[in-house]
Amino acid sequence: MFEKFYELKTTPFTRNIPAHDLFATEQQQEILARLQYTAERQWFALLTGDCGSGKSTLIRKYTEELNHKSYKILYLSDSKLTPRHFYNGLLEQLGAQGCFYRGDAKRLLHREIELMQNLQQIKPVVIIDEAHLLDREMLEEIRFLLNYKIDSVSPMALILVGQSELLDKFRRQIYTAVAQRVNLKFHMTYLDESQTKAYILHGLRYAGAASDIFSDNAVAEIFRYSFGSPRLINKACTHCLMYGAQRQKKIIDDSVVRHVVENELL
Repeated sequence: MFEKFYELKTTPFTRNIPAHDLFATEQQQEILARLQYTAERQWFALLTGDCGSGKSTLIRKYTEELNHKSYKILYLSDSKLTPRHFYNGLLEQLGAQGCFYRGDAKRLLHREIELMQNLQQIKPVVIIDEAHLLDREMLEEIRFLLNYKIDSVSPMALILVGQSELLDKFRRQIYTAVAQRVNLKFHMTYLDESQTKAYILHGLRYAGAASDIFSDNAVAEIFRYSFGSPRLINKACTHCLMYGAQRQKKIIDDSVVRHVVENELL
């Protein structure tokens, strides 16, 4: 609706932007580089951040940019993930038949991974999203999973992605054994005000905007509302563009943002 009014070639601030067009801060570029190292070394890593900080978007960029000739991405996201569902979920993505018993599924997974690594020269990268919801049984199983061939090699790269509560879990004494196996930790923060402005301009340029559309004061109001959360920035910008197009406003100023926030978003 607003794309035509603002002469945009595509819709900005959506979740389906191609990976190579996604905005990335210096911090996020560094995390991507270290995640690449995690895949190469077959390490165990934690990626945490508050709700809406862009973790899933960063993981999407990571998985799409990873060399698929050298790595096999295995992705799971289940708030009620159990060890049996974990193993069978990975086996299904590897094209193998799952097993009813956890032990059988675990042995079969190790065999499938060995075949993939030795015959195809492909390394598995397992990503578990919403990992802050994992229970004690599942986190303990991760320790057993990584204890492979008398703890001499790692069978896979394993990346747990979750909200900040995941770090709190790993600080508890009952998780000391699994916490000690973590090789790398990354914590994503919200954007600051200058990064918020860069993020908005990047989204507009991606969509083909000929002008900035949002005034500096409007950007400041969006930052005040969103605290730098990309998810909330997207929501505020989209609603402001819809409101502006309906009222024939070529420039979105701070009064527009305040009206949209107070009447549509809060």
